[in-house]
Amino acid sequence: MSNTLTETNFNFPGQTDIYKGKVRDVYSLENDKLVIIATDRLSAFDVVMPKGIPYKGQILNQIATKMMAATADLVPNWLEATPDSNVAVGKKCEPFKVEMVIRGYMAGHAAREYAAGKRGLCGVKLPEGLKENDKFSKPIITPATKAEQGDHDEDISREEILKRGIVAEEDYAILEDYTRKLFQRGSEMAAERGLILVDTKYEFGKTKEGEIVLIDEIHTPDSSRYFYAEGYEERQKRDEKQKQLSKEFVRQWLIENGFQGKAGQELPEMSDEYINSVSERYIELFEKITGEKFEKSDISNIQQRIEKNVLEYIK
Repeated sequence: MSNTLTETNFNFPGQTDIYKGKVRDVYSLENDKLVIIATDRLSAFDVVMPKGIPYKGQILNQIATKMMAATADLVPNWLEATPDSNVAVGKKCEPFKVEMVIRGYMAGHAAREYAAGKRGLCGVKLPEGLKENDKFSKPIITPATKAEQGDHDEDISREEILKRGIVAEEDYAILEDYTRKLFQRGSEMAAERGLILVDTKYEFGKTKEGEIVLIDEIHTPDSSRYFYAEGYEERQKRDEKQKQLSKEFVRQWLIENGFQGKAGQELPEMSDEYINSVSERYIELFEKITGEKFEKSDISNIQQRIEKNVLEYIK
């Protein structure tokens, strides 16, 4: 497990700033460039797990890169180059302070809220009689924003976003339009691979020229939930769990082991065997969603490899 990328501390030429997120480390360079490094850190319930997952950063970065290329005709994005399998380079943007979550099915957070008796989510009314993993009559947008206290995501309605002035109304209309177009394309791509894109989130930013672009990752197992299409209807009829490819299996494992990120709860110990099984699940999703065999990068010295590749690109 030592050959995982859980921490970076680079000092690239022209570097002006560094921001470390839960999974990605973002290096700002002069000339409004960003170098984003996808680490092997694993986050669930807004908590970073103590051990990294082999190849996870490479998988997330390569899926996101492929998906951005496949949707660039619909929505402009920030990406310019991928000099390393864990690295993406592109335009620096001012991020909108909302995540555009879109759901085609009653799953995950939505299902947990519904089971708790709530019949509305982010200002969207939900009908009676739904069960977990049912398909909605049409996809619903349920935005999230960072809570004012702490780092947790907070459900928020369109009305509240506009009322608080978090996003201007004309910009928000574009975010909604882009979100629906991306989800439609993502759903079509998933269907070609025998998968259902259940729900996902998109993040957007504005360039210094004022263009709204797609940023961050897209259609990865960290940002999205996928079901296998084959047998979906039968499993729903029999009230069985859906066969899925997403990070939800990690959340379920944590819940079963008494952890949901709440105060006083202790993280369960992740054995090497369990960590390797998580890595294998991520590789499975890569191959399933892209239709390509996963080629493992050399991880004998990940830090050195990344630094060499980024420096060569910058030069």
